[in-house]
Amino acid sequence: MEIIPLILLLLTCSALLIGYPVALTLAGVSILFALICVPFEIFDPTIFKSIPIRIFGIMNNVTLLAVPLFIFMGTILERSGVAAKMLENMATAFKNIKGGLSISIIIVGALLAASTGIVGATVVTMGLMSLPIMINQGYEKSFSAGLVASTGTLGQIIPPSIALVLLGDVMSNAYQRAQNDMGIFSQQTVTVGDLFVGAIIPGVLICIGYLIYTIYKNRNNKNLKIYNNDAQINQIEVIKTLALPVTLIFLVLGSIFAGIATPTEASAIGAFGALIIAYINGKINFDFLKETSEKTAIVSTMIFTILIGASIFSLIFRGVGGDDLIDLIFNSLPGGTYAALIFVLVIIFLLGFILDFIEICYVIIPLVAPPLLMMGFEPVWLAILFAINLQTSFLTPPFGFSLFYLRGVADESIQTSEIYRGVIPFIMIQLIVLWLVLSMPFLILNY
Repeated sequence: MEIIPLILLLLTCSALLIGYPVALTLAGVSILFALICVPFEIFDPTIFKSIPIRIFGIMNNVTLLAVPLFIFMGTILERSGVAAKMLENMATAFKNIKGGLSISIIIVGALLAASTGIVGATVVTMGLMSLPIMINQGYEKSFSAGLVASTGTLGQIIPPSIALVLLGDVMSNAYQRAQNDMGIFSQQTVTVGDLFVGAIIPGVLICIGYLIYTIYKNRNNKNLKIYNNDAQINQIEVIKTLALPVTLIFLVLGSIFAGIATPTEASAIGAFGALIIAYINGKINFDFLKETSEKTAIVSTMIFTILIGASIFSLIFRGVGGDDLIDLIFNSLPGGTYAALIFVLVIIFLLGFILDFIEICYVIIPLVAPPLLMMGFEPVWLAILFAINLQTSFLTPPFGFSLFYLRGVADESIQTSEIYRGVIPFIMIQLIVLWLVLSMPFLILNY
């Protein structure tokens, strides 16, 4: 009977590849499949009664309230021009250093990741502002495109990351389920705050890897010009530009790490702080608030709709024997527990070529995380491995979202093949960090 859930999985993936909306595909295909299975007594129709309970649970989840608030914070910072000022001042500060523009892009990208957590906003903003300048300064097109696209994905791993918020909710449920299956009634929990703390060192390592590669790549580039900006380096202006976002990051993350606020409460602090920054920059007006609110509503609705669809898919997948299929696969693998873990990481990496991180996070991880947790793997460490792996899904062709975002704003002279070629070294850097975290779990601060 293990072939039944496999058929459901293949049908769902096929419908996604055809191009049907993700949320409707996950819910629609699984419900139709379950209805077909009912007459053959493969699926118990009483399971359908759990769907409203699951939807209510999602809408009533306080942790997930952080998602729209962090999106609102990031959208305000994007629209308020903070990113443009940061990049301009940082580029001016590094203008006398060969390759200084690329270094400033990584630094600003990391700060934007920590203050917005939105990949699309960072890639589009950096692509519009920095990509034409980099090409004019003599950087290779493929390198320039790869740097901008990859820097944008730092928002996936550097907290406060929306991806970590979503993954934290998934891992919390998976850990609870694993403990229930093992008969543990005095249960431990894993929180979004735990993931934020655990992601700090991996995020820093990826940034360092980007910097090392950037310096190495441009050391012998004879065509590279010094950043041609006549503006004088005003240290006070640079500090002033960086002070507000850095303060906001400190307030959001500091309140979480110090135990003063939950991630949901900290996201409210971040949203309010972003409004203050926009006010200081003279951007607050009715149109600005309307635009940012609409953008937040659209993105949040998309995420929660996918979440509901994925929850329905997961319920029906388990109802047709999906757990037995997963157990069969894991038990058939030679090499023990680490072989199972590496197998899952490889599968997630490969799925990143065709699925985005939300689909993987809410469809695949709920299926594979409980068995891995029952094998004894530490939940925060496992979640960070998933997070780094999911970060690569934004860069892997052909459906990496970061590539799509960059293609939409890049000049026509930059070929799509150059964008694909440019991201390969940065994907390798991410995989190296993944290997480091896999082989040295102590890199996760709260391991």
